[in-house]
Amino acid sequence: MKALPLWIAVPITVVVSLPFGLWLGAWSLPLWVAFIVWAEYFALGAKPAALRLMIPGFISGVIGAAVVCVVSLAIGKATSNPTAVSAGDVAWFVGMFLAFIPVIYVMKYLPFTAPPGGLCYFNGISMGLATFFVGMYAGYGGMKLPDGLEYLSPIITSVPAILAGMLGAFLGWFNVAIMTPWSREAEPAAAPAKA
Repeated sequence: MKALPLWIAVPITVVVSLPFGLWLGAWSLPLWVAFIVWAEYFALGAKPAALRLMIPGFISGVIGAAVVCVVSLAIGKATSNPTAVSAGDVAWFVGMFLAFIPVIYVMKYLPFTAPPGGLCYFNGISMGLATFFVGMYAGYGGMKLPDGLEYLSPIITSVPAILAGMLGAFLGWFNVAIMTPWSREAEPAAAPAKA
């Protein structure tokens, strides 16, 4: 079978992604995260080997972002959210500075963040931060934290970020797979057995 051209493969891939963002109700995924990770697959060479960097790097980055946000929110809770210009901003400045130091430092020891894997880790961080700060995923899937534990909400917002990232990795692979020619040639007949 002939390969599909890019101008057909991309719309097919987009349509494949739509149910994950439109039909799952409270479990719908942020498709913009999936599309960014899909592009990352191409940036890393559009080969299945890229997934060995992308998946652990992205997930670890999202977890790192959740840790940074939890630390910042916990500092705000512990200090009654001091304010310089806007509500709670001091805790965000202090928390992000302090928490990002180990989150970035640990990259020295993570084998999947060696170049070019750092892109995947930072993409995970940025998508983890984005799904938190956009504000619409704090109750993802109907999840709710007990009163007093709201500072743990980044753990909940990391769930759609990770799931959408995995969807994006699949979309990248799928997009290339449907553009790759293949054939249904019959396997060669087995040689007759010797008597």
